[in-house]
Amino acid sequence: MRANPVNTSDTNTSFSSQAGLPLRDSVALVTGASRGIGLAIARQLIVLGAKVAICGRDPARLKETAAELSHSGEVLAHAADVTRASEVEQLVRAAESRFGPISILVNNAGIGLFGPVQERSEEDWNRVLDTNLKSVFLVSRAVIPGMMRRGSGDIINISSLAGRNAFAGGALYCASKWGLQGLTACMAEDLRGHGIRVASVLPGSVATSFSGSKPKDPAKALAPEDVAHAVAMLLTQRPRSFISEVQLRPLQK
Repeated sequence: MRANPVNTSDTNTSFSSQAGLPLRDSVALVTGASRGIGLAIARQLIVLGAKVAICGRDPARLKETAAELSHSGEVLAHAADVTRASEVEQLVRAAESRFGPISILVNNAGIGLFGPVQERSEEDWNRVLDTNLKSVFLVSRAVIPGMMRRGSGDIINISSLAGRNAFAGGALYCASKWGLQGLTACMAEDLRGHGIRVASVLPGSVATSFSGSKPKDPAKALAPEDVAHAVAMLLTQRPRSFISEVQLRPLQK
């Protein structure tokens, strides 16, 4: 599915100018939000009216990000390793104590380690799979019961086109993202009867500091704001339907 073109220099007004503040009463949690795609998503959700909790592993960078975002709306920064269940529980507790029940979860935390499988270590495998897949399980599990009690919620998992396509050197990363696609699809079926929408966004190459398989040409890559636009589109769709997957590609190859 292809979203409408966005002028990334003015992304923050792309939805709010059309529909007021559609997320005014929402509380969002965005993981991996101290930079790149996560930061762009958090910024867009604040502009749409949501109160946003962000997390990351680097307290200093997270503090700087929160200071930037706080000029636009209400934000809570909480340092956490989302591969650890105890820290996830503390994160969710802090967000809900500050803002109230979480109605939007964006699982964005992710890393990439690339190279032939025979050259990667068990530690590499654990780092990639824990960050890209286990964290989604842990954070989702922590917020789903509350969403079920309220009969509504949105969970958006930031995946990758690597979850659909294989490439040399991508064994660990592709394994994590293919697994994420399966997890997302099953969660969607488990939760749709409870009024909870679960979707994945699969970007192609994005111009960020993320360690990819090769350098990115900014003219032939997505901007983080393009991914944020797709997330906003999912959150502002009509309530009786849900888009289960968005594949997002740069216009220029």
